[in-house]
Amino acid sequence: MTGDPTDQRPALIDIETFFADPQFANPSISPDGTRIAYLAPHRGRRNVWVRAVDATHDEAVPVTHDTRRGITTYYWTDDSCRLLYLQDTDGNEDWHLYRADLDDPGAPAVDLTPMDPGSRVVGAQDLPSIPGSVLVTMNRRPLFFDTFRIDVATGETTLHLEQDDPTATVLLDRHGAPVFRTALAADGSVEISAIDPGTALTRLLCRIGGAEHPMSVQPQQVTADGKGLLVGAYQDGDNLRLVRIDHATGAETVVAAVDGHDLDISGMMLPGVLPPAVHTHRRTGEILAARFVADRPHIEVLDPRFAEIHARLQKLSDGVLGTLSCDDSGQRWIATFVHDRDPGVTWFYDHTTGDARLLFRSFPDRDPETMAPMHPVGFAARDGLPLHGYLTLPVGAEARNLPLVLAVHGGPWYHDSWGYSQDVQFLANRGYAVLQVNFRGSLGYGKRHVTAAIGEFARAMHDDLIDAVDWAVAEGYADPGRIGIYGGSYGGYAALVGVTVTPDRFAAAVDYVGISDLANFLRTLPPFTRAFNVNNWYRYVGDPEIPEQEAEMLARSPITLVDRIRTPLLVAQGANDARVVRAESDNIVARLRERGVPVEYLVAEDEGHGFENPENQVMLYRAIEQHFARHLGGRNAGPAPDAPATGTTIR
Repeated sequence: MTGDPTDQRPALIDIETFFADPQFANPSISPDGTRIAYLAPHRGRRNVWVRAVDATHDEAVPVTHDTRRGITTYYWTDDSCRLLYLQDTDGNEDWHLYRADLDDPGAPAVDLTPMDPGSRVVGAQDLPSIPGSVLVTMNRRPLFFDTFRIDVATGETTLHLEQDDPTATVLLDRHGAPVFRTALAADGSVEISAIDPGTALTRLLCRIGGAEHPMSVQPQQVTADGKGLLVGAYQDGDNLRLVRIDHATGAETVVAAVDGHDLDISGMMLPGVLPPAVHTHRRTGEILAARFVADRPHIEVLDPRFAEIHARLQKLSDGVLGTLSCDDSGQRWIATFVHDRDPGVTWFYDHTTGDARLLFRSFPDRDPETMAPMHPVGFAARDGLPLHGYLTLPVGAEARNLPLVLAVHGGPWYHDSWGYSQDVQFLANRGYAVLQVNFRGSLGYGKRHVTAAIGEFARAMHDDLIDAVDWAVAEGYADPGRIGIYGGSYGGYAALVGVTVTPDRFAAAVDYVGISDLANFLRTLPPFTRAFNVNNWYRYVGDPEIPEQEAEMLARSPITLVDRIRTPLLVAQGANDARVVRAESDNIVARLRERGVPVEYLVAEDEGHGFENPENQVMLYRAIEQHFARHLGGRNAGPAPDAPATGTTIR
């Protein structure tokens, strides 16, 4: 708080507090309903803890002991006696599946999937027909993701299903039998076929169009009875619906649709952590509810038995249902809630007794009243395309003529949504208005909206961002001379486009693991991803192996326009980034320094596509705080310490 007694702004929250790991996160209940697992700090990193349903954290036991990198994704085994979790090395995304034994919580974890570098696990699921086993999808063959059956106790691994096409996916029923196959056709459409029992024969059921599904058709989920496939499809409309495709006939039945709203498939980016498109019962696989994009996410309840449970859960929070976990009986539930000011509120609910109790808040020391509300906003782009976004205003400040940070989401096939964002809240706490806009190409706003981005990188997609800033200025929220731009991944590319295509528009910029050279970016993606680029990068941007398209890509690349940059720039990069390789940042920084243009450059040697370890996040956001305070005039907690985080270099 400043010394001015009339200043109503909340106190500055120190960066170490803001970007510490949550005290509690990603909870789930064991299949037998007796224990709860969740992530909490242990040995300086996020690790998995387990406690009895009626116990407290003081009685919980850490069952993983990682000291190098925090854990994000874990799974219960079917017998509730073990946990499986994914871990990579310093952010390289070569995920392995590890086993932790709850009866011996101090024992070292066991790697169930030893593989050569460059291979990774992309999913694990129970196999009810063979208790004690899991099905794991991984690319021991670099270009093919095959499915293996692993005996959890012994680690014995057996090939379960070998893929014959790098663009194809064979989908299994709950007993592990192949029932559907999806594959990319040459024209980019997704072909969905049935596999008849006991044969390898496929029957084409339907084709679903391509460019409107840049992240492929999502979800692809076999129904509990194995006789249908749930997919997201636009059919003859503009909005994404949840549709069932019949195995026998190919008939399409709409399972869930909300007029004017898309099925929310953003959870596919981080399954088990972000809310899923479809909630299902753990044991039976029955569909419970579907999630749709709206100003606040909308939950469409589909199971009459779950309707009563959902009604009870809704009374526990003024947020929106996030992740959901139930025991095999479907009586004991753990629910998290999405909220713009109070992250990670988690409740336990017993449907047998009707009892409910608050389990934890992710940041128990954070006062929601000091956090800034996220306001849905809407306006039209210059060509008339409707745009939606969110405006977060600093608490206690007059909403006039503020310094503003335009925060651009990644993907670009993703979308900003209502909920808690650490970086947005941090910027608001420092006195900035924060504007997020779901520019064309963002998922969640209809087929027309996403396909309007074809051929529009560094053009209309950038115009949408400028139109959003102009709206904020015209409405009086933002000072036109104090506008900053910040983003990660595609958002980092957008920040670089902002300071090259419109070099006089922004007073400061932050490029966080962003693309500077579109052609080099595509050439350096992991080889197994290239087969899936038909409907996204190749369709929307171009193929760098085609000379005419490569030339067009270079024309839209910040590295080509680097001589225009005069805006103060901060660049941050993970050295082990497998998606946007380090050269994307190294090259643009080198070009700027050749011209004598000042640029601050942070490289974290133990990070990948984004900084996960708390000390690196603290270093990054301390640099962002100083950068924006210097050039936009927001609040500042003081000078940064001289020493960087371990493994992080400042250049």
